[in-house]
Amino acid sequence: MRWDVIIIGAGAAGLMCAAQAGYRGRRVLVLDNAKQPGRKILISGGGRCNFTNRLAGPHAYLCANPHFTKSALARYRAQDFIELMERHGVEYEERDHGQLFCTDSAKEIVRVLQTECDWAGVTLQLRTEILSVAQGAVDEERFVLHTSRGELTCQSLVVATGGLSLPKLGATPFGYRLAEQFGLPVRPTRAGLVPFTLHTQDKDDFAELSGISLPVILTAEDGQQFSEALLFTHRGISGPAVLQISSYWQAGQAVRINWLPGQDVSALLADWQQQHGAAELKTCLGRLLPKRLVEKLLERSGVANKPMRQYGHGELAALVQLLTDWRLLPNGTEGYRTAEVTLGGVDTDALSSKTMEAKAVPGLYFIGEVMDVTGWLGGFNFQWCWSSGWVAGQFV
Repeated sequence: MRWDVIIIGAGAAGLMCAAQAGYRGRRVLVLDNAKQPGRKILISGGGRCNFTNRLAGPHAYLCANPHFTKSALARYRAQDFIELMERHGVEYEERDHGQLFCTDSAKEIVRVLQTECDWAGVTLQLRTEILSVAQGAVDEERFVLHTSRGELTCQSLVVATGGLSLPKLGATPFGYRLAEQFGLPVRPTRAGLVPFTLHTQDKDDFAELSGISLPVILTAEDGQQFSEALLFTHRGISGPAVLQISSYWQAGQAVRINWLPGQDVSALLADWQQQHGAAELKTCLGRLLPKRLVEKLLERSGVANKPMRQYGHGELAALVQLLTDWRLLPNGTEGYRTAEVTLGGVDTDALSSKTMEAKAVPGLYFIGEVMDVTGWLGGFNFQWCWSSGWVAGQFV
């Protein structure tokens, strides 16, 4: 059967693109091998979907070409998606750092996207496996798809297959293989926004801290910093600060932790010496940090616990280092199993930032997570899906 546009992937980017193309009068078919659309939307944000971020901008995205995201993000902004939600009566709440969540359920987001697709005359076909894709002989049938439900042809083919994260939801490298089939380069992929695992000794040392969460500043070797919460787990460390920094971390690198963000620790220690000279270090620190963490840090660093007045200048300098620049070498990450996104993907140098079309293959488009564009934690990745999907939808 012949279509104007076929979109592979019924996720955030694919559904957004489909509705836009349909409103332009294009005959659009969305294919997916799942039983329902928007699977990743439904489980995100604890089932409430952090659907965008008011602060979305190019600064919050990792891409080998840092300018690539500018055009799409400017043409379809976070405010545009917020207004779409409001038109459909979706109630939402704003949390820290500009994050927006559904008040009720992530199902509301999928409902809005499906409604938009219905209004635009889009056909959604689930439980369909794509066996092969080939180039057709004429412009009206540029692409021929052999599927588990028959042969399909289209003028424009949009790849919105996502990345490798959360394989239990059906993630596969299909989009990357399709790009390579058509001669597009794919940048190396790895898990992003993912917890760290620790080496055996560190894991054993910190096992009793599992469940403790506290605000920190986490710094990667390239200098990138995030000031958010860190959570100790039975496998390693997690929490927003860790997920954020994981996207900037490479195997073999250390991360640095400031356990007392916002504090002038040198002045704090001097004040304790003056005002609380008889109090032990552990007691003073225990007012600011979890006591079990204090004990573990002192034990690991070899710093003796004694009354504050007994510490000399060298010991105080070592304490400042311990509390504000503590070095930790992760063993690795938990991988795609728990990762929220995939770093790397289809090289954006091969795509038009204005249309998302492959420069060398007319009619072939890539949108969403399958591309080498990865946002920070906090709704930025969904905003990229909305923006890239909307842009492609104006041209397919």
